[in-house]
Amino acid sequence: MPEGIASEASTGTDGIPKAMRERARSIEARPLPSNIWALLEGAARDAPDARAWCFFASDDSIGYAELAASVNRVAAGLQDLGVGASTHVAVMLPNISAMPLAWLALARLGAVMIPINTRYTGRELHYVLEDSEARYLITDLSGLSAYRSMPDAIPELNERILVTGGDVQNHLSWDALLHGPRSVPDIAREPGLDTLLNIQYTSGTTGFPKGCLLTQRYWLTCAKVYAEVDGLAYRNILADNPFFYMTPQWLLLMAFFHRATLYVSPQISASRFSDIVRTYGINYCLFREAYYHRAPARPEDARNALKRMNIYPHRPDEHAAMERRYRSPIRPAFGMTEIGVGLVMPLEADGMVGSGSCGLPAPFRECRIADDRGNPVPVGTPGELLVRGAGLFQGYYRKPEATAQAFHGDWFRTGDLARRDADGYFYIIGRIKDVIKRSGENIAAAEVEAVISSMPGVEEVAALAVPDAHRGEEVKVYVVLAAGYRAEDVPPSSIIEHCKRNLAPFKIPRYITYRREPFPRTASGKITKRPLLHAQPDLRSGSWDNVEGRWHQEECNKPEEA
Repeated sequence: MPEGIASEASTGTDGIPKAMRERARSIEARPLPSNIWALLEGAARDAPDARAWCFFASDDSIGYAELAASVNRVAAGLQDLGVGASTHVAVMLPNISAMPLAWLALARLGAVMIPINTRYTGRELHYVLEDSEARYLITDLSGLSAYRSMPDAIPELNERILVTGGDVQNHLSWDALLHGPRSVPDIAREPGLDTLLNIQYTSGTTGFPKGCLLTQRYWLTCAKVYAEVDGLAYRNILADNPFFYMTPQWLLLMAFFHRATLYVSPQISASRFSDIVRTYGINYCLFREAYYHRAPARPEDARNALKRMNIYPHRPDEHAAMERRYRSPIRPAFGMTEIGVGLVMPLEADGMVGSGSCGLPAPFRECRIADDRGNPVPVGTPGELLVRGAGLFQGYYRKPEATAQAFHGDWFRTGDLARRDADGYFYIIGRIKDVIKRSGENIAAAEVEAVISSMPGVEEVAALAVPDAHRGEEVKVYVVLAAGYRAEDVPPSSIIEHCKRNLAPFKIPRYITYRREPFPRTASGKITKRPLLHAQPDLRSGSWDNVEGRWHQEECNKPEEA
């Protein structure tokens, strides 16, 4: 029996572990499609006129048969430009149809997509392009601007940039690619389940993002689990966060499994969420606490076609109230770039609402709570959450040491502190890795520290998370200045401006504190942040607040006093 799942004798709340196990066995017993193209081709055959997606802000929609034809045409056009199996192609686009179309065309060829955050600065873009060994770039005018602001040029890419939205001098046209002469690519060998499809960058603890190697099996496994774990039929699915993240990608394939429509929003919107769900008859989506807090409750919130919403971090004491407001099951789950799906709360587990649990191991997954050597700990004992199973990532691109450190044998180390109860339910209770999670974004503290430490006059920096009611966490930095420098020489405004030039907006610190004393350190000389976290009840005290434009508390170490 897989570790982490309750035994046959332990049925848990409402007998769910046994039911979950039976559904998992059924899902695991049915084979995956041979590749992503096979999934799309089957959908086009079964439901040729059904809408595959709708980018409703631009009224851009497409049927399954037309989508399959478009994927073939784009794949053929890319092939004519020199893109083939295993070619690395970076894609830096907002939520427009060119983004998933490029992904599907690259999957058709057995090529590799590197999705890039559209908010990246030139510095961050340069890092990802070089680290991923990208040979082509598909972007728009905004991305082209970031490319031109990179600190160093990448000459071999200059002739291989495709730009959407019209012709740009000296660059290839994406729009011309859509109307190329060939309608079908020449596929010498069909991609397989273990063919690499994405190098998906994710923040870690080493300072800069690492590229996760994600295969076609990874994507199909993740999408199939979410599509079938509850045994429900979905017709309309919502994706409202950017396609350069993993979530919209598996949501698209989830729609393919159901021959359903993926409705794509240009951006997350708390004020419009309820209206979007109701207007488009959404059955399945992700839910964020911001939707509950930032938009006033209305009777219309409960008038919808929702069957399930997945929520990730949430406050247990508000869980039941959120479900009542939207008249929909809102069930926790746990996943991350390296594993795709990990834990899922069964739809029927009404008794777990408000418990704080993330659920049970998903199909194709085994979970364990372990000590620092990877050994299982007794039920109820906190430890690191480990996950293993088919379709996990294949490691970090060109980082064998980081890959080795991420595993205990074949168990992936999530870096999350968790516990498991006697009925098999898992609870995330903290983090081991030094990552700040702001509005769903993972921010490596080490990257923020490295950027600010490069400023003249800065000796050392420590970044940590400050709890925030709206964004989950905010970024705070403690700054120790070099000898001879005062805070007037390196004021908060200069730190923020430096961060704006080198970090995406979501990584820019909100709070800045100047520290006179050296940082506390471990026996090995590394900065230890625990004393900083517990030095004061309110971590905002003594800080410049970049959002409010003021110092918290008059007696704090303002620039003129530092």
